[in-house]
Amino acid sequence: MAHLQLSAVAGRPAAAGGRGDEMEDVALLDSYDEEMGMPPAGGAAAGEEEAAAEAHVRVTGMTCSACTSAVEAAVSARRGVRRVAVSLLQNRAHVVFDPALAKVEDIIEAIEDAGFEAEIIPDSAVSQPKSQKTLSAQFRIGGMTCANCVNSVEGILKKLPGVKGAVVALATSLGEVEYVPSAISKDEIVQAIEDAGFEAAFLQSSEQDKILLGLIGLHTERDVEVLHDILKKMDGSRQFDVNTVLSEVEIVFDPEAVGLRSIVDTIEMGSNGRLKAHVQNPYTRGASNDAQEASKMLNLLRSSLFLSIPVFFIRMVCPSIPFLSTLLSMHCGPFLMGDLLKWILVSIVQFVVGKRFYVAAFRALRHGSTNMDVLVVLGTTASYVYSVCALLYGAFTGYRPPVYFETSAMIITFVLFGKYLEVLAKGKTSDAIKKLVELVPSTALLVLKDKEGKHVGEREIDALLVQPGDVLKVLPGSKVPADGVVVWGTSHVNESMITGESAPVPKEVSSVVIGGTINLHGILHIQATKVGSGTVLSQIISLVETAQMSKAPIQKFADYVASIFVPIVITLSIVTFSVWFLCGWLGAYPNSWVSENSNCFVFSLMFAISVVVIACPCALGLATPTAVMVATGIGANHGVLVKGGDALERAQNVNYVVFDKTGTLTQGKAVVTTAKVFSGMDLGDFLTLVASAEASSEHPLAKAVLDYAFHFHFFGKLPSSKDGIEQRKDEVLSQWLLEAEDFSAVPGKGVQCSINGKHVLVGNRTLITENGVTIPPEAENFLVDLESNAKTGILVAFDGDFVGLMGVTDPLKREAADYVLVRNNLEDVITAIDLSRKTFSRIRWNYFFAMAYNVVAIPVAAGALFPFTGLQMPPWLAGACMAFSSVSVVCSSLLLRRYRKPRLTTVLQITVE
Repeated sequence: MAHLQLSAVAGRPAAAGGRGDEMEDVALLDSYDEEMGMPPAGGAAAGEEEAAAEAHVRVTGMTCSACTSAVEAAVSARRGVRRVAVSLLQNRAHVVFDPALAKVEDIIEAIEDAGFEAEIIPDSAVSQPKSQKTLSAQFRIGGMTCANCVNSVEGILKKLPGVKGAVVALATSLGEVEYVPSAISKDEIVQAIEDAGFEAAFLQSSEQDKILLGLIGLHTERDVEVLHDILKKMDGSRQFDVNTVLSEVEIVFDPEAVGLRSIVDTIEMGSNGRLKAHVQNPYTRGASNDAQEASKMLNLLRSSLFLSIPVFFIRMVCPSIPFLSTLLSMHCGPFLMGDLLKWILVSIVQFVVGKRFYVAAFRALRHGSTNMDVLVVLGTTASYVYSVCALLYGAFTGYRPPVYFETSAMIITFVLFGKYLEVLAKGKTSDAIKKLVELVPSTALLVLKDKEGKHVGEREIDALLVQPGDVLKVLPGSKVPADGVVVWGTSHVNESMITGESAPVPKEVSSVVIGGTINLHGILHIQATKVGSGTVLSQIISLVETAQMSKAPIQKFADYVASIFVPIVITLSIVTFSVWFLCGWLGAYPNSWVSENSNCFVFSLMFAISVVVIACPCALGLATPTAVMVATGIGANHGVLVKGGDALERAQNVNYVVFDKTGTLTQGKAVVTTAKVFSGMDLGDFLTLVASAEASSEHPLAKAVLDYAFHFHFFGKLPSSKDGIEQRKDEVLSQWLLEAEDFSAVPGKGVQCSINGKHVLVGNRTLITENGVTIPPEAENFLVDLESNAKTGILVAFDGDFVGLMGVTDPLKREAADYVLVRNNLEDVITAIDLSRKTFSRIRWNYFFAMAYNVVAIPVAAGALFPFTGLQMPPWLAGACMAFSSVSVVCSSLLLRRYRKPRLTTVLQITVE
């Protein structure tokens, strides 16, 4: 398997005296398929990235892969569109385009012209994580009196890490700073200016973000005016758009100047509590739209049933009831009462309830594509038009040929019934995402502190309003609202919903916690480090969504078949009609095959309609995406994150997995992650001692120790250029390090030397114990914990006493794998491969069912068995078969939810007695 990423997300206790273990960033979203429009890291020029814009569109009305192809073709044809990916199951399109050449409105128009309804999905309600792009910000700087002050401030700013440039104007007391927000924050810039003896305040930045807020209390024009006044006066507000119908407001704001929680609080306080704003959760909104679609389909089905049942009753039941038969045989002008009632009822079904089929079919044909709607319209219209013609012919000639109004009504009813079941079934394929979304708590308990950092109270807030740096109180039994670090308290946390590990994980000060996990016992105070879309849980959700939108290569087969399916079916229908009609006209079959009140034309027409109606392209189109959607969700539940259908398909062919850890799975460069002192020695003195001992060693771990100590002492105190750092580093090392005498390296154990006349040992457990140094129990426990997390422990003894230890590791590679294993367990590689094989076995079965259905059903509907068995499939029954065929494929994919990961003992054929 060419790509594999093992990512540890479960936090462990950190050094009490150091900065602690920080949860390594799991770059889950940096490996979008090309279909998603996201180039791989480093794969696009900066100019191209800046010029590209993205749009997520909800597309309604797609029924098969031919529909997705039609949408992709229509959007791709628009000028400025770069990439398009369409998901049938999610009813979504992801479009990457050049904003200078195309607008969102153009994309919507293209989709609607292709015969589908389109709606822009609002931007995520949670602020997106800051990228590596550069921002420009203005600061008001007070206390400057001359040019020297200006030069001083500019010099200070330019030396800050992450600052690309700075210009200060004395006349206006303003400074403009160009900086990378991921490297330095605006508050740190303000602090640097104040440390230099000047006053500083942030004004605004070039950054902007967008948020969609729901409003409670927006009823009158006066309420709208109040909201406008509040937003106009609010610092950082760029523009806004109020939707009074939906009681929503979309705000474009400067996230460097105003926070999301501040916006919500300002609206509430500025209106004296009359208006209450809340963040619109995009996942909740999506679920609401899905529920609306199901409700809409159910209403159409009810209407169709309400009108079709009387038609069926008039045709099949009433002739057997003398009173009703006599009543319906009465004349109303030139028409029989029964025929007239059927005409009226079926006309409503055909053109009111069935309007959606006509609209979709017309738009598809206008753009040269075909889909299931075309087949439904052809079949029902043929039946309806014939029946109307037969009715009018009988009214004016007295000879009344049979009418088949109930055929078109029942076809539409069965198709709607099948579509309703399909919507419900497809909804179950996304249960995994729904369960992940439900892990996020709705509220969080914010700890309020005064300027001195003392606890002065608590406040319950919307969990979507949590900001980095907030201190949150997590009660026993409640969910952790955001990724963060424990700053007070001890407890155990259930992380099984994220990592799959059933055993509770102990947490103490400096331990990392993951949003969505459950606090079991004690009270914890955590400081939020990542919120919104930056959390591990949000990235997992986004990864699963991305995987479900991507197409597996095997889907190309279904796309090709779907592109030619409808024309082939229409051709077969014409051939069927022609053969039966010509054979009847030439007397090739006995007249007894045709009923007394019918004729050769009607007899042939019913076969042709059955062929059109029974054919189902939807089953082919749903065979792959439904299985991929279920499989990616199941994988997430088992701690295996799959980055798309392509990766899922390729894993089934893996026979051997070769692990080459250093430099392949890892970065190939050791780094110190933890330093903890177990004596009264200061941490800085401890690092100086260790670095002095390791300075003469050539071992890679020694270099890691030296770099860590140097970084600890001199971070932010050296020139910003790389050459300047290296030059200054060499100068500082000779002055900073202590002189080490009698240095010797002990192979496989460590180093020893004398510093200030005292013996120093730096190495592994063996080196320390062989020299008679006792390791304290708390240090031993800490060392075991490090080793269990694949970290190397470096123990340090000074003058015969144990003083501390350091944790060293080779970090895992981030920014490009197709699989991410959430847990620290290589057995999940087996799970990934097994899941891939089970999934594609199910996909093959889906294709077999879909193909076998059409191969068998179409000849039966065409009357292939009629000469031998007398079996004729009426069109309404053909419609029922077509409706249930796609449902059966979706249900087949849902069987993957019963997947159980393989036991290692079974895989290795180990017998446990």
